[in-house]
Amino acid sequence: MSESLYHPTSREIHAKRKSLVPHVHDAFEAFSKAVFAEGALDEKTKQLIAVAVAHTTQCPYCIQGHTRLAHRAGATDEQVMEAVWVAAEMRAGGAYAHSTLALEVLEGLQDK
Repeated sequence: MSESLYHPTSREIHAKRKSLVPHVHDAFEAFSKAVFAEGALDEKTKQLIAVAVAHTTQCPYCIQGHTRLAHRAGATDEQVMEAVWVAAEMRAGGAYAHSTLALEVLEGLQDK
């Protein structure tokens, strides 16, 4: 299979997305800039958080983009990979935590 499910973005796609609903597009870009601006957390930390979240949401565009931005903000390869491992633990942790639901059902089935 040579064609990817996730097509690369392009300037044309960006322009089309913006032209369809420009005020929402501009608001989204302003929001994104505000979120990643230096604040209580520095840009590198915010980008590492974004790398982790992108892995939990499994967005390939976000993974690629925020990995680049984290690196540009000074994150090391090791820091990026640690962020990925945090995401992996959180995703696995959710399954572990939610196992209480399955155990509750099984306990209810034994009572019948």
